[in-house]
Amino acid sequence: MDVSITNGSSDSQMKSVQDGLIEIKRLEELIAKAALPTDLTEKAKSQLQRVSLAIRYGAGLNQIDNTTKYIEWIASLPWNSATNDILDVNKAKQIMDKNHYGLTDIKQRILEYLSILILQSKKTDFSNYHAPVLFFTGLAGTGKTTFARSIAETLGRTYIRIPFGGLSNALDLRGMSKIQPEAEPGLIIKALRRVNSKNPVILLDELDRISPEAKGEIMGVLIELLDPEQNNSFLDHYIDYPFDLSKVIFIATANNTNNIATAVMDRMEVVQLPSYSDEEKVVIAKSYIFPRAVKTSGLLEENVKVDDVVWQKIARMSGYDPGLRSVERKIEMIVRKVAFKFVSGEGTQFLINEFNAKEFIE
Repeated sequence: MDVSITNGSSDSQMKSVQDGLIEIKRLEELIAKAALPTDLTEKAKSQLQRVSLAIRYGAGLNQIDNTTKYIEWIASLPWNSATNDILDVNKAKQIMDKNHYGLTDIKQRILEYLSILILQSKKTDFSNYHAPVLFFTGLAGTGKTTFARSIAETLGRTYIRIPFGGLSNALDLRGMSKIQPEAEPGLIIKALRRVNSKNPVILLDELDRISPEAKGEIMGVLIELLDPEQNNSFLDHYIDYPFDLSKVIFIATANNTNNIATAVMDRMEVVQLPSYSDEEKVVIAKSYIFPRAVKTSGLLEENVKVDDVVWQKIARMSGYDPGLRSVERKIEMIVRKVAFKFVSGEGTQFLINEFNAKEFIE
């Protein structure tokens, strides 16, 4: 009985060793195929050799999972993968006019911003090629996030949004050392892996909503991210190797600048977005929000029409809301109720007017 258990245990251990060595071989092939920096390749190979040697001597099996996770992370990062910029101010104007009503001064500011990128891209020396960091400030619903998306669309770059609301630890941005249990990279590296590009547009959203107890450390990380003299060698604790963020276009937003460190403010260009009047809300609701909501719902334009008097009512109902959130919610309510009536067989064409508006928006 005792001999049988011993043999079974020995066989099981031998199989674990064999499985571990097979996994080491797979990771070696993964490193060989990945376009890693040369010294990172050597670092990864050295780590695999140590684990392989430990496994052969009956130890190191508990290290293989951590090693696998690390190698897979570094092999999947976009060390050299990037999108080609579309640098055309005329196209940029068309996209912004399509996505945003009015705001002529803001649009002009962004066109000037893109003009700098165009001039920089023509330089033979790209070592200083970087974009200024735009910082959109304004009350909720005034279009800060959508302007960031428009810039990404204009340039043909991938777009990433990193929410800072409630962010309570700088390690969420910079990652945790891989020697710690459950360690993983920070939000920046995770985002780059997700879009597989080293030059996306990254929106740092709601900087004014960082948890107060972590404000100092997070602002320190932001200084490094936004400073072109430092972000070409951003160090995530988990990856433990500098990653070049100098080609990333960072855009930030906040409702106000009261809680943002002066050193961070110094690295950004503030663009103040104004509040909307009722007249502007009506135009944006009719020409931008409503057509998009109808299309997203699966309805057709001919399925639902809204009288002008209802648009005026929706704008007035938004009260002191300086942005468009209240207007968007009312429009979404209309579309939902029309969709329900449509699929319930109550009709295929619906007109919302002053007589039945209450049924759809209240």
